Amino acid sequence: MALTDDAIDKIKAMIVAGELAPGSRLPKEEILAGQLGLSRNSLREAVRALTAMRILITRQGDGTYVSSLEPHLLLESLSFAADVSQGETARQLLQVRRLLEPQATGLAAALLRPDDLLELRHILDRCRSAATAEEFVAHDIAFHLRIVETVGNPVLCMLLQVLSTRTQRVRIIRGSRTRQALDNAHHDHEEILRALRSRDALLAVSAATVHITAVEQWLAASLNNDSLRPLE
Repeated sequence: MALTDDAIDKIKAMIVAGELAPGSRLPKEEILAGQLGLSRNSLREAVRALTAMRILITRQGDGTYVSSLEPHLLLESLSFAADVSQGETARQLLQVRRLLEPQATGLAAALLRPDDLLELRHILDRCRSAATAEEFVAHDIAFHLRIVETVGNPVLCMLLQVLSTRTQRVRIIRGSRTRQALDNAHHDHEEILRALRSRDALLAVSAATVHITAVEQWLAASLNNDSLRPLE
């Protein structure tokens, strides 16, 4: 494993140094292995690992290339870490979300167009009629994502998706085991939309902060009574 880690570090160093630019094709295996002083087996393992990280991409029958290396692309690989997060780690992810998402919501207040606001209204209507936690979460994610997308920063969008994934949200709602939690979430969503409609950035920040803090409280309560369980 140490040899594979060494191979990964050497390829990353080539990318950082500009020897392998975004979108460029890697040299043939035997050539690159010789350049880096690696065995071909170690190089193959490193390429597989870097492909999983979205740093490299393999094109069947064509070769291996450096990806675009755009931050939002690289962040996608972190989604699994959020999906499997438990306990204190899950709470820490939500804390970071609370620091970022309200500010994005405040920025969106001045950017949302009338048709965007109408779309958000429709999403909340579907959210209200959701029959299951999974259905609720699907609309909940769509609501928050649509707001953040307005800011026009794909890195921020991906980061916030990573910080609070669909799987994680379903676990939290199931862990709460109460209809009151969903009712509170619906109320919070309405407050956020009301602030956005009034173009009140400070109120939007406040409403989003209250909402995400409530999610943290659901998680804390579930952790305290050991009712938060992974999905089956």
